[in-house]
Amino acid sequence: MADAFKDDNAFDPEDEFLDTGPVESDFDDAFSGTDEIERRLLGDDEPAAMNRGRSDPAEEGPSPFGARLAEANSSDRFEADEDDDFGDAAAVQTRPEPRRQSAADLPPLSAGTAGRGIYGEISAEDEDELVAPVPRITIHAFCDRPETGALIHNASDDRRLAKAHVTVELGGLPSAIERFYDESTPNLLIVETGMQGKALFEQLEELAGVCDPETRVIVVGATNDIGLYRELMRRGVSEYLVPPMSPLHLIKTISGLFTDPEAPFAGKTIAFIGAKGGVGSSTVAHNVSWCMSENQRTDAVLVDLDLSYGTAGLDFNQDPAQTISEALAEPDRLDDALLDRLLVRCTDRLSLFSAPATLERDWEFPVESYDAVIEKVRRQAPFIVLDLPHTWSPWVRQTVLSADQVVVTVTPDLACLRNAKNLFDLVRQQRPNDEPPKVVVNMAGCPKRPDIPLKDFADALGAAPALVLPFDPELFGKAANNGQMISEVDDKSRAAEGFAHLAGQVTGRSSATVSKSRGLFSGLFKRKS
Repeated sequence: MADAFKDDNAFDPEDEFLDTGPVESDFDDAFSGTDEIERRLLGDDEPAAMNRGRSDPAEEGPSPFGARLAEANSSDRFEADEDDDFGDAAAVQTRPEPRRQSAADLPPLSAGTAGRGIYGEISAEDEDELVAPVPRITIHAFCDRPETGALIHNASDDRRLAKAHVTVELGGLPSAIERFYDESTPNLLIVETGMQGKALFEQLEELAGVCDPETRVIVVGATNDIGLYRELMRRGVSEYLVPPMSPLHLIKTISGLFTDPEAPFAGKTIAFIGAKGGVGSSTVAHNVSWCMSENQRTDAVLVDLDLSYGTAGLDFNQDPAQTISEALAEPDRLDDALLDRLLVRCTDRLSLFSAPATLERDWEFPVESYDAVIEKVRRQAPFIVLDLPHTWSPWVRQTVLSADQVVVTVTPDLACLRNAKNLFDLVRQQRPNDEPPKVVVNMAGCPKRPDIPLKDFADALGAAPALVLPFDPELFGKAANNGQMISEVDDKSRAAEGFAHLAGQVTGRSSATVSKSRGLFSGLFKRKS
């Protein structure tokens, strides 16, 4: 294997994965839609327009990877029989085992290759083209070839991917399927495969079965095949790439998926509000945010909107010089660069937009200012947690009604029951097509205090509590005084397990677990921003 890596930037044309079909130089336009070219690429005698009912992916709207694949498999427009090889029979393979390679097999990663492509040089045209930075997303790549792994690793060091969390492993498509049987899939999944035909589509079907609906998939393949490209697009794959390519080419592709001006990336907003003051809504919001980032390994931004009394800075041991008040005062000036300066990093994946928490002035901003700031923060991460104060004003009302998910924290008493009922009725009336709020019952079982039965709460609200937290002043007091989360103080406590469960409910994702099938060198390319 040493001969293959004499030059980091060399592209070996004899590689077995690259000599399996036509290449772009064989035709004037490899991706033109002419019938003649499509017939030549597919090897079919029938006209391209009649070829198993394939349609141009540009004519179909975007749809999740798994949903597109399920639709394709249930339709009869792409039926496969025993005589249909989907191309060259030599390319149809059985499912290969994941490739486990040692560090000696990997090409060296020098600092000088960060701006050059493993598969080719970056052209002057590429250098001059403006590529938007990628938001705070999670990217996981599974590569067949060490060169591709090195290329993605180099791309992850680019400034445009500075916010993203990128992990690269060897093993290709089979390893991706194996990994995500018991883990949530990332925002973007990159898989490299040298297969074609039935074997490829069977593995993609298996991958779709373990993918979260919002996950986008980029396939790095071996052949420049218009038929394969169209079928992958129809089945919900976001993009199909074929070497040679440079790190900037990959970055442009990722940026195009998540920063499309006509369909900008927007994270899910989750508004936390208390039915009355002192019920612990902020504590719930902060701990759920932490569980999102640490247990589910997804990026999140916590926005403390209690400008006068916000405690997020205290709970995370942060004292930022600039707060959300600067953004609310001049929302038109809030661009990505300024927002990065205002956000404080609490963990590798959790950022905080802190409140000033001072009574030196009155914080009166128009509703439009809050809307503008929240909308810009939504472009930063997949999940945005809004910690709302217990006040009722036009901007609080608007924020609650416009959030993707609402979580109401109560204590089991009559005042909370009444207030929660009023809030539920308002939300259901104004948001008839959305999921009703989730209820968190906090401080249940407080000694010498008669609690309203949980059944009465459920009957009055028309929804069972999503989480019941026990009264545990020692645990919660210790965490608050130390500037820690509950899981950091006692990760085996009922409260810690409850917060992890609620984080999974509001995000629709399960907690990430370490797969026993990971290879010894699976984390070799791992990078945390």
